[in-house]
Order: sequence, then C-alpha cells, then structure tokens
Amino acid sequence: MRIVQIIDSLETGGAEKMAVNYANALADRIEFSGLITTRKEGMLKSHLNKNVSYLFLKRNSGIDLKAVFKLRSYLQRNKIQIIHAHSSSFFIAVLAKFTRPKTKIIWHDHYGISQDLKVRKNIILKFVSLLFSGTISVNLSLQKWAESYLKCKKIVYLPNFVELSTPASAPSLLKGENNKRIICVANLRPQKNHELLIEGASHIHKKFPDWTFHLMGKDFNDHYSAKLVSKVKELNLDGTIFFYGALENTHDLLKQCQIGVLTSVSEGLPLAVLEYGLAGLPVVATNVGEISGIIYSNKAGILIESNNLDQFVNSVQKLIQETDTRKEMGDHLKSFVENNFGKDLILSNYLSWLNL
Repeated sequence: MRIVQIIDSLETGGAEKMAVNYANALADRIEFSGLITTRKEGMLKSHLNKNVSYLFLKRNSGIDLKAVFKLRSYLQRNKIQIIHAHSSSFFIAVLAKFTRPKTKIIWHDHYGISQDLKVRKNIILKFVSLLFSGTISVNLSLQKWAESYLKCKKIVYLPNFVELSTPASAPSLLKGENNKRIICVANLRPQKNHELLIEGASHIHKKFPDWTFHLMGKDFNDHYSAKLVSKVKELNLDGTIFFYGALENTHDLLKQCQIGVLTSVSEGLPLAVLEYGLAGLPVVATNVGEISGIIYSNKAGILIESNNLDQFVNSVQKLIQETDTRKEMGDHLKSFVENNFGKDLILSNYLSWLNL
C-alpha cells in the first residue's frame, strides 16, 4: 500500500501532529509512506521519520496550478494509491484527483468545535465529498455529522493516537520549583479559554505560592494573546505563570510537571489530554467534546464544567494537596491511554478499513 498524508502546514496543531503521526507510524508498516505540506512548513517537520518521503508544495492561492501539477508529478512518480487529506487540505487533493482519477482520497476531519456542529456548513466540502473514498472522524459527534451531511458513504470513527516524541539532546528546563509545576498544552486561541486558567491561578497562588503554571502553545501575537499577557501582569502573576510558545519534545516537558490542565470551552478529541496521560499526569479538564471518553472515571482525572472557576480552583488544589491521588490518577490515565489510544491498535483498525 502506498499512502501520502497531506496537511496545509507543519505548525504545532492537533491535525498537524496527527498527519505526522500517521506518516511516521505507517513508514514501517506499508510499502510507501509520504507527507506533503501545502502552504507552510513548521516545527513538526523535524519530527518526521527519516523513512517518510517529504514534499513542500509552496501553495500560494486556492487554485494554484503550479502546486497542483507539482503534486500530480509526486503522486505519479511515487505511484501513490491513497491521498490521506487532513482538514482543509481536501481541496488540493480533489484538484489533484482530477488530473489522476484513479487515486483515492481519504478525508480526515479534525474539527474541534463539536458543540456547534448543527450550524457547521461547507458547501464545497459537501459537493466534493462525492469524490472521497472514505472519511475519518476523530470523535463520534463528527462521525454523526459526516453521516448526515456529507455525500461520502464510507465513514469511520478513529480516535487520535499519541506517540512519544524523540527526546531532545538538550531538553528545555522549565522555570519554577521542581515538583510544583502545572502545565497546559494549548495554542493561544479563545477556544482554549486560558483566561479561566489565569483567573484560577491567581486564587491558587494565594494558598500555594510555590506552585507555578506553564503554558505551552503557539502564540499568534494577536489581541487574544496580548489580553492574556496583560491579565497576568494585572494580577501580579509574572513569577507564577510562564508562556513558552510552541516547543518541541512535549513529552520531555510534561515529565517535569505534576498536573496537566485544559480549560477549553470546546474541543474534539484533544491530543493534549492524551499526551498528559501518556506522561502519567493527573488531569483537570473541562467536560467538552470527547474529553469524558478519556477521563472516563474519577480515578483517571477530574472533569469540571466549562467556565466554572470554583470547580477549577478546587480541583487543582485537591491535586496539589493529595500526592497519593495524583499518583493514582496519573497511573490510571496512563494505562487507559496506552490501551485505548495506542498507535498499534488505531493503525490496525485504519489499515483494515482502507480495504475499501
């Protein structure tokens, strides 16, 4: 089997990580595994396995004929059977299929605002889905949406899977006191609701001044991130909350922390919570999207309602105070993630499903 992943960029987002994960994991399992980025490269390029074929299209517009024919040439030269298109990259995959009709397209839907699916409309996607050989949804809500909205008939739910990143030769050291760190891995977007985290940190700091919060994720240098920085200064939390931007080797950083948090107002199936679990961290997260399917019981973490400041503060303080509870929750979540979101299980189901 000869498969290429297509994604619009290689910056540190969930869809981008999954495109890299699939390309890497397939490299040792099929005849040919490739990855193409269409518009922009990024930090995740360095995470590609040396056995993965790579191409950057440098696409500059919606219908960039130079990029389309560069893609066609790559598909033909490498005898690609299946294009696995992630998120919005489906469009260029369809354009390439017009030039090479026998190539199959699989579309991977990573949409992260699951509570608004009733108003999710994309007429172009609906129309071209007639050309898809199959659609992968990362959670059950997206699967139901695809079944009711798209024209593609073969639709499957496959959860995200996680892999350990390659350890850095000189791993970054986090600020703050050892054994008293709380981490949040989330790009600085309003959907992630860092404002709740910052507000909660101000309350927690009064009782536990030695504990610090570490925010990993891409800073888009926009109004939202400026507001977050301003709020930290306003609350005098400069020595308590640290922004790191997008960093490589997340697993190295997670191992330096004691608690993982995610305060999103909307999610699909967040890789961050899976990464927390793989690192053995106890988790406090909002009950949105498919998070309750990961934090499946009160032994695997603590679910709170979206935007509930009191629940967030009380839950984090509970984990700060109860060392044994932290250890128990972290162990349970690690075991659950390894058994249910491991690479081998998901890939086995994926390859079986591809016998379309």
